[in-house]
Amino acid sequence: MNDLKGSLTALVTPFKNGAVDADAFQRIVDRQIKAGTAGLIPAGSTGESATLAYEEHFRVIELAVEAASGRVPVIAGAGSNVTARAIELVRFAEKAGADGVLALCGYYNKPTQAGLIAHFTALHEATRLPIILYNVPARTVVSLSVETIATLSKLPRIIGIKDATGDLARVALQREASGPGFIQLSGEDMTAVGFNAMGGRGCISVTANVAPALCAKMQNACLAGDYATALSVQDRLAPLHEVLFVETNPAPVKYAMSLMGLMSEDVRLPLVPPTDATKGRIKAVLEAMELID
Repeated sequence: MNDLKGSLTALVTPFKNGAVDADAFQRIVDRQIKAGTAGLIPAGSTGESATLAYEEHFRVIELAVEAASGRVPVIAGAGSNVTARAIELVRFAEKAGADGVLALCGYYNKPTQAGLIAHFTALHEATRLPIILYNVPARTVVSLSVETIATLSKLPRIIGIKDATGDLARVALQREASGPGFIQLSGEDMTAVGFNAMGGRGCISVTANVAPALCAKMQNACLAGDYATALSVQDRLAPLHEVLFVETNPAPVKYAMSLMGLMSEDVRLPLVPPTDATKGRIKAVLEAMELID
């Protein structure tokens, strides 16, 4: 896990008749790995973890570990606004054979920086697994400060961060505060190339659900220092990045994957499928990219 890098996919959770579609999910995992994806994140924001029952959350992690079969790391989502529940998720991920966990700030509660340090320290003490911090203030309201990240980076099992702030200046500041060995992964597809140029080493991607091979090619080019190739691939992906976030993730990406025959478009309330106008835009982009006929 300390060499975690490249294109990692924030996996969707497919549903069928209201339940987790295990067969579709495991086919999606296999497709990802064969396309060059370097790691998988089940039961995160894109996986609609907030609407999964505990048993479903656990099952999704088990399915990912089983389907990956050791071919790539599985970093299990362990997000909750209740620290005790997050600890349960972390401990289950370890029991299920996950390689690490992705842990977000407590949403809704609006903890202080001291509360965030206490939360992540409690998770750290509850597991032997490596932990990736997840900073996504657009969803959690609170944001990890650079100083808090530096404090947490001193804990041996907190090895990196998924940064979904969209603020590229933070990459340099976090690198200075936490050291070059602290793993920084982008959590925003559109700025992923710039993130890497500033010192990042990969992206936990939504777009990779739809175009895993292109996302892997772009990330591998960055890792090789070939930013001309990375920029060329990013230019091709940009319309897809844009359209997948016209409405709340993961409704657009699930619709795109339904057009590709990978799964149903079903999301759980309070999310709803995209509007007809958005669906038309998504279909047009997939056709232009030759991802569907």
